[in-house]
Amino acid sequence: MTIWQCRICGFVYEEALGMPEHGIAPGTPWGAVPPEWRCPDCGMAKADFDMVAL
Repeated sequence: MTIWQCRICGFVYEEALGMPEHGIAPGTPWGAVPPEWRCPDCGMAKADFDMVAL
């Protein structure tokens, strides 16, 4: 599982946790997140996220 971070506000999406409150189940890989999904904190597009190396 990987972590993706918004370049604009720093919001973090963790694949292992998903975002059940936004309809994204735990374990959902980034590629399966709908392309129209937006950062819940700043509204930026999915394309504005980068994978974070741990």
